[in-house]
Amino acid sequence: MSDIYSRNRLYVNTEEQELIKKTPILIAGCGIGSNIAECALRFGFENLTLVDGDIVEQSNLNRQNYTNKSISEYKAETLYKRLKDINPEAQIKYASQYINEANLSSITDGHEIAINALDFSSNLPLKFDKVCQDKNMHILHPYNLGWGGLVTVIAPSSLPLESISLDKSFNELKVVEYVANYYRFWNKPIDWLEKIIQDYKNEKEVISPPQLSIASTIVAGMSTHLLFKIATFKPFKKFPEFYLNSLSLDE
Repeated sequence: MSDIYSRNRLYVNTEEQELIKKTPILIAGCGIGSNIAECALRFGFENLTLVDGDIVEQSNLNRQNYTNKSISEYKAETLYKRLKDINPEAQIKYASQYINEANLSSITDGHEIAINALDFSSNLPLKFDKVCQDKNMHILHPYNLGWGGLVTVIAPSSLPLESISLDKSFNELKVVEYVANYYRFWNKPIDWLEKIIQDYKNEKEVISPPQLSIASTIVAGMSTHLLFKIATFKPFKKFPEFYLNSLSLDE
């Protein structure tokens, strides 16, 4: 095991470390994907592709893996440079472009696992999942819930996200409501989460949901652990099951 990963010992064996090093991961969206990418790289995933057409904005700095000097720069390129500073030997590629229906197939080619961090401003994230499933890929959907992190895994044979709702205008809020309803059904309601959902729905302006650095960090760890499980053929929960992690769950 190389020096950079020597402290992974006991948790990750040499064979596993070599396997994840070569596993090709697609980070589709470098918002919350920026936090996941760095955690995954530090863990040992060295074959990463970063795709995002967005630029860094000041409002990103409360939770995404960028600095003030990167404002107005492309997220994918900025993240690429940061990751290469951490591990110059890593096989990292980037594309400062938006994913759309025209390039969806070519961008997903050659990868085994994808992080779907695309904005739900259209049904493109759902089409992304379908293309990946058809290519026998696993897809992680990470969600920043402020005080907690939520991750679902879409396997090649899993149900699609939209299977939980009859609403044709499906978005990430439907997933969060699904999780909240699940806990309420089992008589374990998450009061803080239900309050945030209701407060967000009551906002007069249609704006992006509130997010915190706390959840970005939690989700990065959760997603990296799941990448490890998938890449090393260990068991994990598939959608419609999910992973939710928050200290506030103990309140």
